[in-house]
Amino acid sequence: MSQSHLTEFGIFLLRIALGIMFLAHSLFLKLFIFTLPGTAQFFISIGLPGWFAYMVFAVEAIAGALLVLGVQARWVASATVPILAGATWAHSGNGWMFGYENGGWEYPAYLTLLAIVQGLLGDGRFALSPSFAPGNVQMAGETT
Repeated sequence: MSQSHLTEFGIFLLRIALGIMFLAHSLFLKLFIFTLPGTAQFFISIGLPGWFAYMVFAVEAIAGALLVLGVQARWVASATVPILAGATWAHSGNGWMFGYENGGWEYPAYLTLLAIVQGLLGDGRFALSPSFAPGNVQMAGETT
């Protein structure tokens, strides 16, 4: 297997991991564990409007699904950076380690970096709808 194929597979694995994380955070954590009204209450408690929790939930769920499927992953990952940066801010007063009470900023900051990297790297292998970027455009059916 060539280095190019290994790199594309590595990018694919990053995309899948990031997508699964978004699905887990939206569906399992926000919807089933904290519930959407509970998540809205948390947003209110840190000075954000409650409706914003529903928007974040929707973006995370949709972004997670699109990343797993490989639909415009470069742009989807880039679009999640502000939400992840906001999560970093929301947890910044709790200390560094995410294992601290109410979670620190370490994990959200790491996820922000991963989303930036995914946005820079693109889709990787097995993408249903590859993102096209200047200098990286492929013709339909063309392989790398």
